[in-house]
Amino acid sequence: MRLNGKPSITPASGATSLYACQDDQRFSYCAYIPGPSAEPGPTKRPLLVVIHGTDRSAQRYRDAFQDFADSTGTVVLAPLFPAGIGEPGELNSYKMIKYRDIRFDRVLLAIIEEFKARYGISEQKFLLFGFSGGGQFVHRFFYLYPDQLLGVSVAAPGNVTLLDPSMDWFTGTRDFKEQFGTDLRIEELRRVPVQLVIGSEDKNILPSGKDNPFWLPGVEIAGNTRLERIRSLRDNWTSNGIRVRYDEVPGAAHEGIKLLSPVKDFLAETLKANDHHLK
Repeated sequence: MRLNGKPSITPASGATSLYACQDDQRFSYCAYIPGPSAEPGPTKRPLLVVIHGTDRSAQRYRDAFQDFADSTGTVVLAPLFPAGIGEPGELNSYKMIKYRDIRFDRVLLAIIEEFKARYGISEQKFLLFGFSGGGQFVHRFFYLYPDQLLGVSVAAPGNVTLLDPSMDWFTGTRDFKEQFGTDLRIEELRRVPVQLVIGSEDKNILPSGKDNPFWLPGVEIAGNTRLERIRSLRDNWTSNGIRVRYDEVPGAAHEGIKLLSPVKDFLAETLKANDHHLK
């Protein structure tokens, strides 16, 4: 690939720079491409998309999955949704999928398509992981695009959206079609391997009322801590026929890196179950 007459820096393997998304240059992404495998080229390699939390540590999570990438031949893509999009100091908009005129789900899909074209990746479905604010984004993206997901791992989200027709978005899904122009596809959700993961000590009381920037009636129905809320999400999904692998990591609080061992186990099992060749 050449930009302005000069070759672009697109490494055959290793960690990449942060690249602006050409569809919307407010957003960017970095990646890790494992070294050559026994496969005839990288096109058959699975793709893992990793969504950062509020601290925007996209590169840190990209790096934390390098061992998984090297051992399985998986390409890791880590988008960056910067803070301050729309207004100064804004931190949380991407977690809810929609914000003003921005659809963060579509931003992510544009990043994925650009990246796949850049590296010649032909796999259609991908693995998806997110921690904290990223976990919020990931489980809502799951509701919209189950057909595109090979597997989904949701780690320690602060606010959750239950499959509940008695409450509006984002606490429930009564107005899902009005919000997104599509119906929930429960049968397709049931086909996707799902993991919920959290530290056993993630018990801090979360902000409520005016202290919660996303407070809506019903937020606290799921509980007052991340641990309570992810358990509520587990029970809600299970009651809707979604098979959930649930992991609580002993001794871990709200510490994403400490959760990654069971996450990598789940992702590797998902690849094997889908007949992906692992290095």
